[in-house]
Amino acid sequence: MASRALKYYYDLLSQPSRALYILLEQSKIPYERCPVALRKLENRTTEFKETINRFGKVPCIVHGDFKLAENVAILRYLSREVPDLPDFWYPRENLARARVDEYLEWQHTTIRAQCAQYFLYVWMTPLLGMELDPAKVERLRKNMADGLDLFQRVWLEDGKKAFVAGESLSYADVLAACEIEQPKCAGYDPREGRPQLAAWMERVRQGTNPYYDEAHKILYKFTPKEIATPTVK
Repeated sequence: MASRALKYYYDLLSQPSRALYILLEQSKIPYERCPVALRKLENRTTEFKETINRFGKVPCIVHGDFKLAENVAILRYLSREVPDLPDFWYPRENLARARVDEYLEWQHTTIRAQCAQYFLYVWMTPLLGMELDPAKVERLRKNMADGLDLFQRVWLEDGKKAFVAGESLSYADVLAACEIEQPKCAGYDPREGRPQLAAWMERVRQGTNPYYDEAHKILYKFTPKEIATPTVK
């Protein structure tokens, strides 16, 4: 790893970008920070697509001559490339790793999609000068709320499990928490009425601080004060 410089391209307004940022920082993996401003469409330039990531998205990495997109793929790559990566992130033991993988594969069309769709419509539409459709807002809100209820009931077993994949923090928890933080920016507090989820989010935050707060500092600036989590200054 040391023989090749790892470059990390990210925007901390991106949920999976924050998750990988927390992992890199807490694990003390040497890397070069390469921020990409999504709001300025820096990820959509021809240069970015041709030289960094052909999909025009973040997060992504360049490691020597090797380029890789998609945060779960990057996690798995790092688990092989970094011999001393703390085992709790992505356990080497087969059954423990399978539980983390189970969540990582499940979340794409559920928690990630549901929270992102609500955030993008409710937060972005007014910024683009368009009016919100109340019926669509309610439909997206209900879909997200159902997903959050399912997350609490199934993945946390209504509080019987401390973390997503068992009794230890893993990358599954950090990725999930970063996704679930996002709707706060649109004025929706996912913790309200879900005490087990709220307690789990605080465990994840405390288990990865100060990097969790650092990663979410920008997001919390756009979040209503009554539901924002205190962050480092």
